[in-house]
Amino acid sequence: MWRRRFSAGCARAPKGKKWDAIVIGGGHNGLTAAAYLARGGLSVTVLERRHVIGGAAVTEELIPGFKFSRCSYLQSLLRPSIIRELELAKHGLRLLKRNPSSFTPCLDGRYLLLGPNKELNHSEISKFSKQDADAYPRYEEQLEKFCRFMDPLLDSPPPESLHGISSFNDRLRNKMHKSAFWARCFRQAVSLGQRDMVDFVDLLLSPASKVLNNWFKSNVLKATLATDAVIGATVSVHTPGSGYVLLHHVMGETDSDRGIWSYVEGGMGSVSVAIANAAKEAGAHIITSAEVSQVLVEDSSMVKGTWLILFSNVLPDDFLHAIKYTDYSSGTTKINIAVDKLPHFESCKLSPSGAGPQHVGTIHIGAESMEEIHSACQEAANGLPSQRPIIEMTIPSVLDKTISPPGKHVINLFIQYTPYKPLDGSWLDPTYRESFAQRCFKLIDEYAPGFSSSIIGYDMLTPRDLEREIGLTGGNIFHGAMGLDSLFLMRPAKGWSNYRTPLQGLYLCGSGAHPGGGVMGAPGRNAAHEVLQDVKKQLK
Repeated sequence: MWRRRFSAGCARAPKGKKWDAIVIGGGHNGLTAAAYLARGGLSVTVLERRHVIGGAAVTEELIPGFKFSRCSYLQSLLRPSIIRELELAKHGLRLLKRNPSSFTPCLDGRYLLLGPNKELNHSEISKFSKQDADAYPRYEEQLEKFCRFMDPLLDSPPPESLHGISSFNDRLRNKMHKSAFWARCFRQAVSLGQRDMVDFVDLLLSPASKVLNNWFKSNVLKATLATDAVIGATVSVHTPGSGYVLLHHVMGETDSDRGIWSYVEGGMGSVSVAIANAAKEAGAHIITSAEVSQVLVEDSSMVKGTWLILFSNVLPDDFLHAIKYTDYSSGTTKINIAVDKLPHFESCKLSPSGAGPQHVGTIHIGAESMEEIHSACQEAANGLPSQRPIIEMTIPSVLDKTISPPGKHVINLFIQYTPYKPLDGSWLDPTYRESFAQRCFKLIDEYAPGFSSSIIGYDMLTPRDLEREIGLTGGNIFHGAMGLDSLFLMRPAKGWSNYRTPLQGLYLCGSGAHPGGGVMGAPGRNAAHEVLQDVKKQLK
């Protein structure tokens, strides 16, 4: 996002129109930034390369009658402040809570259901370990405590140092702001207590396997929980720091219920549409099929291409180097499927003739132990797609009747691990692509016989496809790794965590900025507040 000093070269942009702020990219964060900027009194336009807004939070009807959440597929991280302040319910946002929220079938005939119902959780986990059933509420309570500790960090910019020439008053305000921030963190740490604080640091630094082994005995329970720690990255459950991503995926909420993930009526594109409606109501202008080809800087230097190329001639080498060598690796493939019937899981007979609790939440396929997850990751680390991929299956049409024809269903498969450039073939080869898709379908057949025969059609996005079609560098769904070296004051680069860049007037407002990836909206909201703060200073 930039303001005042630049103009964009785009064939569909209104000729001769001057904007206070231009947002490049109509993903949910860009739209969020546009909404807050317009509400702050600026004239704003959003330029989106694709024919549809939303970026990775998008709904597309790829097969007639079937509407797919093509990339992101669940909602929980979207900040409550954004839902409230932009009145997204008024603009069409409808959240469909999932209960139960998780189903793990086992090849030995057992299964595990988990959700917000504490009695159900205790009963289900007791099938595998009574000790684990008793420990699980304490585990959830500790994670919720840590999430409450993290919450204030998400809705504000990190306490970054000032850059360039600044006035005495600006330097004083910056020091006061940083002092207040760290004082607040210290008070929160004191209120948490030393024991919990040590456990929190342990969670941040440890492998997810260590954290879960300290809590539980059951392989199935640990594997089910561990999938959250590795999702979207080529990391193993044994990778140090993977415990943090476990926390990242339970820090969301739906209607004030902590850790509850929901479907969105109409698909994830409805999140983006609701935010866009709020932005347009505030006066923002949104243009699709509008790829930015040129950026004209005040000194008349012109550059072309994507983000790094657009500004490479006017940004300092150290900043460009930090951005270029960010870890954008991805092990993720998304397959969206239209089926003519629900899968029937042999291990669960709760609803033999229709939708049951096993179909409502996230269905974990191929992950009955943490070692299976580790083995699948190691294969990808060696350059090969996993022989037995780790699959998270969701069936949103069980709750959302607007996205598929009656009696038929939409199924999302979030698959790990798939290298960007596999050593045994190419994602550009249709035969290779089909072979991997069939590998995934046959694995599901082991748990739900006949699944493959129910498929009407499918769409597959490998890491290369996610980069080419959606614009996710390397196919990374977080716009950059979520390791501890890439968060908070280090995101997107050390010294530039407050959404500003070395080029005055150019701001970052996507998931590559603090606090990171997921359909959260926080980077867009926080960045917009920083822009408005700078505008206010300039007007004084």
